[in-house]
Amino acid sequence: MNHLGDANMRTWMLRFMTLLAADTQDQLAWLGEREQETESVVEEAELLCRISEGLAERGAFEPENLRDLQATGRRLGEIDAACRAGLWADALATDQAWDEIRSLARQFLLMTPGDWRQPLPRPVRPHTGDH
Repeated sequence: MNHLGDANMRTWMLRFMTLLAADTQDQLAWLGEREQETESVVEEAELLCRISEGLAERGAFEPENLRDLQATGRRLGEIDAACRAGLWADALATDQAWDEIRSLARQFLLMTPGDWRQPLPRPVRPHTGDH
């Protein structure tokens, strides 16, 4: 890795993949009372999967790690618009695609060296404009 930005992006990708790889109950607990839209989760994960090739070219990931990330990105892309609508908590309970995505994210993490074994990322508090 030759850029601080690459290191930060790698960390964000590992944290997000950790969230996607977590058991459904852990994901729901992470969400808590937050109303996270499924579309936002899909878009963020797809973006991370798309930029993975450039990160691998610059040494942030090994090229063999790309297979699982690309498979995850393809599976995310297959989620149709109707299944992207609504809250992610609801989609986790009803859409089998998330079980497949969970499996692909776990495979990626298992093949990726590093200290990804960490607690789930902290939820981002919604911006209220008060600050």
